[in-house]
Amino acid sequence: MFTGIVEEVGTVARVKRGQRSAVVAIRAETVLEGSRIGDSIAVNGVCLTVTALGGGSFSADVMHETLDRSALAGLAPGAPVNLERAMPANGRFGGHIVAGHVDGVGIIRHVRRDDTAIWYTVEAASEVLRYVVEKGSIAMDGISLTVAAVSEAEFSVSAIPHTVAQTVLRARRAGDLVNLETDIIGKYVEKLLRPAPERQLGSAITREFLTRHGF
Repeated sequence: MFTGIVEEVGTVARVKRGQRSAVVAIRAETVLEGSRIGDSIAVNGVCLTVTALGGGSFSADVMHETLDRSALAGLAPGAPVNLERAMPANGRFGGHIVAGHVDGVGIIRHVRRDDTAIWYTVEAASEVLRYVVEKGSIAMDGISLTVAAVSEAEFSVSAIPHTVAQTVLRARRAGDLVNLETDIIGKYVEKLLRPAPERQLGSAITREFLTRHGF
């Protein structure tokens, strides 16, 4: 579980690509403190498991499913990445619930400055946008941001200069790909409200049953 509050920007040291997977090594400082093999670290919003530590870096395996559904497939040595350790039970919850399970990839279409704010307009697929609501939360490359506007094809967020300066947002330009994770609460609510087919319910409650029991 993460909060979307980036702890530091690390740098990709190495990427070893397999046939359908990869191993990525990332140089970092802050997130290495107290981290052990098996711990979770979000890399640009993707939850990865630490498989090796040492020399001022950590390594993680990136599976085929993750490469297919995120922008991690485009990582190369020297690339900056947002990093966040899993939230401790006694930590502050400064952002929103972020699972580190990316829903899809968006494309930045516009970047503009509005006084002190920097606006990012992101095009996304309909299956992602269905869970994006104005004034709701979204994780973009692992950064917890508030949705300022949303349409049928895109959404916009407004970031303060501090957030931009302390994350990879400072390097993002129109045309760049970003990892997107929508608010997990919306997905659970939709699943619970969706009526299940009667064959799946297997309900024994019928009109005859109710009549027999005095209803």
